[in-house]
Amino acid sequence: MSYAIDPELLPWLDLVPAVSLSGRESLLATRARQAELAGLVPVYEPTGPVDVRDTAVPGPAGAPDVPVRIYSPAGRRNPVPGLLYVHGGGFVLGDLDMVHAHVVRLVDELGVVVVSVDYRLAPEHPFPAPVEDCYAALLWTAAGAGDLGIDPERLGVAGESAGGGLAAAVALLARDRGGPRLCFQFLGIPELDDRLDTPSMREYVDTPLWNRPNAVFSWTSYLGAEPGGDVSPYAAPARATDLAGLPPAFVTTCQFDPLRDEGIQYAQRLSHAGVHAELRLYPGTFHGSSLVESAAISRRMFADEVDALRRGLRITPSP
Repeated sequence: MSYAIDPELLPWLDLVPAVSLSGRESLLATRARQAELAGLVPVYEPTGPVDVRDTAVPGPAGAPDVPVRIYSPAGRRNPVPGLLYVHGGGFVLGDLDMVHAHVVRLVDELGVVVVSVDYRLAPEHPFPAPVEDCYAALLWTAAGAGDLGIDPERLGVAGESAGGGLAAAVALLARDRGGPRLCFQFLGIPELDDRLDTPSMREYVDTPLWNRPNAVFSWTSYLGAEPGGDVSPYAAPARATDLAGLPPAFVTTCQFDPLRDEGIQYAQRLSHAGVHAELRLYPGTFHGSSLVESAAISRRMFADEVDALRRGLRITPSP
């Protein structure tokens, strides 16, 4: 199928590494090439010093500690908002380095503390391990807000792709377990629905970077079973029957992305449940096209993310 992709993105299609997940061997090969994706993102030099340190926080009961990377703007005098950030990768790929440059940009732009989570990956660690790792990192962040220099009243969660789905699940867990109160959730091109039955998911079988065959492998790996069965809403947030009481949300979608329609539907359902939800659909884009940072549409996507986080985390301009 041909797609009306933004002309500025077209020359980059041959440079974007193909992601084809059809089994264990292809997954291992793709993991070995993760650095190619990270290499597409230019090194970002912040305008001010950003302190970065790696540590590990207590994991879920009976599980290993969870590696995290903490980003803090240097020279802060007062507590600032905090953000738990969850990387993407279809539940089976990704690590802290993959989103490092992006997170540094966010900290530089917003002056917030970010805790980036290196959760366990499927299929070696299927649901609930990845989302429980993320929730454990949230609990640690909230409990240590004072030491981290975070204002606990301005704590949010964010992620893209599978990270967006995990961020949505963390918001559900925090609500249902009486956990840390979140003020905002940023769900970038989120992976939310294992049923794989939206028009975009049915039709986009050969789109760049992400497509229906990859989505089938992703969900099968994450669930440890064929998707579409009896699935927890903490695995697939689109399965949640009650979205009331969740934090305000900003949801982004790309036009030629199999995940497009589930993101749109989730934003609609949040709004119907009384949650303040904003939705952006970016024309001519595909899943992960924001890697092409020089394109005008990618610059607009990042500017929208920064603006959404600034409003959601209630960041006021410095006097």
